[in-house]
Formats: sequence, C-alpha cells, structure tokens
Amino acid sequence: MTNRVAVIGAGIAGITAAYYLAKEGYKVTVYDKEKYPAMQCSYANGGQVSVSNSETWNTWANVGKGLKWLTKKDAPLLIRPNFEWDKIKWLSKFLYTTAIGDYGLNTALTIRTGIKARKLYNNIVKEEKIEYDRTDTGILHVYTDPEYFLQATMVKELYEANGCEWEIISDVDKIFALDPALKNMKVLGAAYTPSDHTGDIHKFCNELYRVLKNKYDVRFVFNINVDYDDLDIFDVIVVANGSGVRHLSKEIGDNLPVYPVKGYSITIPAVDIKSLEAMPKISLLDDQAKIVTSFLGNRLRIAGTAEITGDDWDIRKDRIEPLLRWTHKNFPNIDTRDYKSWACLRPMTPDMMPIVKQSKKDSRVYYHAGHGHLGWTLAPATAQTLVNIIKGNQ
Repeated sequence: MTNRVAVIGAGIAGITAAYYLAKEGYKVTVYDKEKYPAMQCSYANGGQVSVSNSETWNTWANVGKGLKWLTKKDAPLLIRPNFEWDKIKWLSKFLYTTAIGDYGLNTALTIRTGIKARKLYNNIVKEEKIEYDRTDTGILHVYTDPEYFLQATMVKELYEANGCEWEIISDVDKIFALDPALKNMKVLGAAYTPSDHTGDIHKFCNELYRVLKNKYDVRFVFNINVDYDDLDIFDVIVVANGSGVRHLSKEIGDNLPVYPVKGYSITIPAVDIKSLEAMPKISLLDDQAKIVTSFLGNRLRIAGTAEITGDDWDIRKDRIEPLLRWTHKNFPNIDTRDYKSWACLRPMTPDMMPIVKQSKKDSRVYYHAGHGHLGWTLAPATAQTLVNIIKGNQ
C-alpha cells in the first residue's frame, strides 16, 4: 500500500479526506495556508447539511434571473461585468451544461450523495464524539411568491424519487406551528425536509482536526503556501484547497473548470432572552431571496447571495445589507447590533458537480474539489469515494 499522503487544504473537503485516508492506514500530512483549520469557506457558511438544497443551478429560468439582475447591486445572484478569461470560460460551460439538459440527472446524483453524507456524519459523530452545535429540526423552505411555491411542488417527485422527503405544506398555521418565531413571516406555503440538519462547520472541522492529530497521528502544517514542486516525498497528493484549486491545477497541468462564487453571511449573537426567543430554531431556506438560516447554540447564522467576481475576498456592505433587511423584515425582535459579517469564495464547477478524480498529468495527484455551496452537505460522501479511487489505483 502507498503510505505517504499530502492533503492540501484543511477545510471540510480536506479534513474529511484526511479522516478517511487515516482510517485506511495511510500516513497523512495536511497543509493549509491559514494559521488554523477551516478559516475560509468552512468558517461561517450557512450551516445547513441540506440534501433538500440539491438542485443544480443549470436551468434557463436561473439564466434569465441572472441576466435580469445584472444591474442590481443587491441581487441574489450578481455577475460583475469585468473581463476575465477564466470567468468567460466558466460561464460558457455553465450555459453549455444548461443547454444539454443535465439538470435532472445531476440533481438526482447530488441528492443521493447528500443522503449518503448524512449517514456518514452520524457515524463520525458517534465514533469520534464530536459536538458542533448540531440541531436536528430539519430544513423548512419558505415561499412568499406563488410562482416559487409552484416550483416547489413540481420538484417534489424528483426529491422523493431519490430518497429525500419533501413535504409540501399549504396550511400556514401548520408552518407557524413548527416554530413560533415564524409568526411575522408573510409565507403562503413551505416544503419541509425533517431529516436535514444544521451545525457549525468551523467547530466540526476543528473537532475532527483534534481527533486526527490525537487518535490517527495525522500531521498538520499551517501558515504555508505549499509548493507543488516540494511534494516529491509523497506517494499521493490530494488537492482539496477550495477555490485555490483553479490556480494549483493549472500549475499541475490539469486546469480544472472551477471558479469562485462569493457568498456572504452574518452571525447574530443572542444578546438577551427576547432576542433569543425571536430567533428561528428550525432552519430556513428562502428560495426566492436565496437566504438560509441556522440556529447554532445561542447564535443565528444568516447566509446567502452569490457574486461572480473573481478572487475578491472583500466583505461588501451592499451585499451584507440584503441579509440584514431580510432579518429585520421577518424577525423584527432580533437585536442585530452585534452581528459579525463574513464572505467566502465557493469553489463552483459549471455543472455544479464536485470533482473527485485522479489527475491526467500526474498520477500521484487526486482532486477533491469544486463542491460549491454544498461542501458541508456532500464532503464525507465524496471523500469516501476519493479514498476508494486511491485504493483502487494501488
């Protein structure tokens, strides 16, 4: 068996890959450019392990919305019109995937992968005794527009055919009964998936980091921009460094079709009992606003929007404002004076499917990348697939 493995990236993709590799007996070293694990896209995401959010974006309806929102600074999806060859190629491939009609097949595969990942999270929690502010109240998709609610009823068959519950709720009183904090929302319907859950991805990664160090003898090297040419001592190299994979894959010679799509979040602490009681304990997904919520201990995470703007890590006020407005509108009793804002660059592929494969240029290199906005939902399942590919090539 090949023994020495380098994993580049200590976010959810890298940490889960390291976990399953270590359990198979590989000698693993994890590298990350940050000082600690999970400091980029695995720091303050929406918190949802959301099989019920598996639909890929490759539909003409979404393309139309993107065009309509081009000049709207606070749009749920914003494409900044600057010339960059990588962006043009990515958008062209996105349109091609939309044109060939792979939405249904890719969504079905994503649902099934997410269901597998759910079970793997449960196994990890049980075996490693990990705590990460997990809440098992399910995810409630809420709708304020008849057109969006109609779409929710139309995808019910797709979700249920692939093993995911998708309960349509038309009775508003039943929606409010799921969580009294929803009483101010002007909803007309919902879709409920009780088996989804939420949790703090940053806490999970750091808990698993400690387990890997102390139980599985995994070595971690932080605060380093690892050079591909310096990894000759390793028999296997796993590239799992988020949106950075687009640059490193070029250096290797593969040039993967991954492009960063920026997302934002705010985290609101419960400053008093009134604010705590006003926070929804059930996790929400507003499909029209593209905003999600997760209750994490005594904090409310509100995340959403998508911005195609290249390697821009700036936290823009005009992109945070929609999250605050949505909160004030739907939960007016939540005190937001002490909120923290955050942004990350989600590593997206044009077909919204993660890349789990061996390099064409260097047989030692494997990719675990391109999970986009579903890294938290899919990572354990794709990490297991990756390890099986590596084992099969030994």
